[in-house]
Amino acid sequence: MTMKFIRTALKGVSGVPVTAYGRDGEVDTAMTAEVYAKVADAGIHNIVAAGNTGEFYALTPDEILKVYEAAVSGVDGRSPVTAAIGRSQREAVAMATQAHSMGASAVMSHQPVDPFAAPQAQIDYFRNLADATPLPLVAYVRADGFSVEDMVRLADHPNIAGIKFATTDLMLLSRSIQAADPDGAIFVCGLAESWAPAFAAVGARGFTSGLVNVAPQFSLAVLSALDAGDFDAARAIVARIEPFERMRTKFRNGANVTVVKEAVTMCGLDVGPVRVPGLPQLDEADRMALKTLLGEWQVLPETGERPRAVANAV
Repeated sequence: MTMKFIRTALKGVSGVPVTAYGRDGEVDTAMTAEVYAKVADAGIHNIVAAGNTGEFYALTPDEILKVYEAAVSGVDGRSPVTAAIGRSQREAVAMATQAHSMGASAVMSHQPVDPFAAPQAQIDYFRNLADATPLPLVAYVRADGFSVEDMVRLADHPNIAGIKFATTDLMLLSRSIQAADPDGAIFVCGLAESWAPAFAAVGARGFTSGLVNVAPQFSLAVLSALDAGDFDAARAIVARIEPFERMRTKFRNGANVTVVKEAVTMCGLDVGPVRVPGLPQLDEADRMALKTLLGEWQVLPETGERPRAVANAV
């Protein structure tokens, strides 16, 4: 797919599906493909395989390839599949090469988690990956400490389709958008629906979402409101999903994926628990609060829940 097509998709909702595990703790490719198919059926514009909501860092490299395979199969051409890559630069290049051969449309590079990473060298990491992959690249920027010049170096690379900006430094974001070539990379809100209105106000387009696993209609409604410049409507929808998103932030975001996976299971797809160091499961109070919220959203199956996963994934 062309760079123009990917950048257009990034202006929409970039959904990040969960990775399903069987009761043996192994990646369940069939169930994972079903999760991706459900997200694609909802009309999500860009679907990210093995993103943070997909537990990228809890997966082995071989398991990441299984997720790519499940994603491409489940999406089946209805949306572009952006395969998440990362770890060492050499591993990331290898993942990008494999994603290309498996039919992915683009790649998204997780920011390096090396505790001794220098900001300017992290930009080099992204640019080197963009040089090495035949697919358009999305750079996932999560840390503070970057400069406007750093962001412009990313945005102006011809093979970088977008920058998933996932910090709350809106001043840096605003100045970077103003300084970058308007025909270059798309700056995307990387902090999901709750931050999308604030990001849109300074010029970001599109946003990422884990909510699409459960209630994609809210994600699409937020996007529609923002595209129409109706910030009041966008904020009203964000207020409705706030309890879900706030629950995900517990334990310094340790419950982030847990909330999503338990919600998906309540909605009928048994995707198993989260692998440590994520929170393996919610306590009973949070689980009941989550079930009540899903009932208010009218997303629970009418015929009851499928059994929850009880095995501990390792």
